[in-house]
Amino acid sequence: MRSGVRAIVLATTLSSAALGLAGCAKSNAHRAPSAARRGDAAATTTTTVPAPTTGAPTAGAADGAGVYAHTGAGDVAESVRGDRPLVYVPNSESATVDVIDPTTFAVVDHFAVGRLPQHVTPSWDMRVLYVDNDEGNSLTPIDPRTGRPGAPVPVEDPYNLYFSPDGTKAIVVAERLRRLDIRDPHTWRVIDSIPVPCSGVDHADFTADGTAMVASCEFSGDLVRIDLATNSVSGTLHVGGQPVDVKLGPDGSVFYVANQKRNGVSVIDAATLSERGFIPTGAGAHGLYPSRDARWLYVTNRIGGSVSVLDFATGAVHDTWAVGGSPDMGGVSADGTQLWLSGRYDRAVYVIDTRTGGLVHTIAVGAGPHGLCVWPQPGRYSLGHTGNTR
Repeated sequence: MRSGVRAIVLATTLSSAALGLAGCAKSNAHRAPSAARRGDAAATTTTTVPAPTTGAPTAGAADGAGVYAHTGAGDVAESVRGDRPLVYVPNSESATVDVIDPTTFAVVDHFAVGRLPQHVTPSWDMRVLYVDNDEGNSLTPIDPRTGRPGAPVPVEDPYNLYFSPDGTKAIVVAERLRRLDIRDPHTWRVIDSIPVPCSGVDHADFTADGTAMVASCEFSGDLVRIDLATNSVSGTLHVGGQPVDVKLGPDGSVFYVANQKRNGVSVIDAATLSERGFIPTGAGAHGLYPSRDARWLYVTNRIGGSVSVLDFATGAVHDTWAVGGSPDMGGVSADGTQLWLSGRYDRAVYVIDTRTGGLVHTIAVGAGPHGLCVWPQPGRYSLGHTGNTR
């Protein structure tokens, strides 16, 4: 572990450390992308707080990688080695999926799915990829060995999809219905349903011990913690703005939460569910992706058209890459050299060289591209979203 704590200047209006929810105001659920989904800039004040403590990162996701120790460059499970290397892009407005060959950067397939596909999510065992058809109330399974879709599975309001770390639960993020549905990951039968006391629940990650899930509620500006043993809400925190993507830090002590209206990333204490601090990144901070060596956190700034590179060890922004357009959701290539992102409002996919920060390809796709999945991914199992693996 890094000795001492380096103080960094964080722009923030700190939220209360108390777990009480501060007014979950109602808001219209987001559907197809629009100008309103870009978020608004918010003024900030300046406070100095300590950076989160993390293990010192090293190359290859070894020492210091912590929870990402098995997601290093090339650490691909034997079970997925025969899968076709492809990038799956759900086009929310077109109700289609474009399939890209990452070696030629060409669209090699295109097929229809249910209405408003939001993300492409690997199953816990990484043997199926699911297209989350939000308004279509279905999941379209894709065979990763062939890249071809199968018959849709009826599932109500699947804005997003996660799996418990032990693989026993599929957690359907039913954003419109303001609940998390616990389902059998094989039969998709509903086991339980957890109403959430906030609006716009959409992204999440899990504690290092796998006992709890922390989810963002974008429209009311809240976080909600779920006890996975009891399938119940165990805590809430109002952070304000519009919290979106959530990622656990390498040592498991903090969650990073992108906030597209506060234009940066909240640092949330995983034990107390309190905000330690806030890191300004850029306008419309949205998606979060750890590098393959678990040294950096890539933060997409959807309104600003950039990607900020956050240093896990210091909590400081190391660099900002100008991309242009509207970089949204995506993933890192298996070898760690490329970051693939959807251009939500620009019918495009961006490919960024993570060694230089340069934009190397812009690929035309359908309307409203959202949570694309780069496949295969390193890791032993998938926790969901567009490829959160461990």
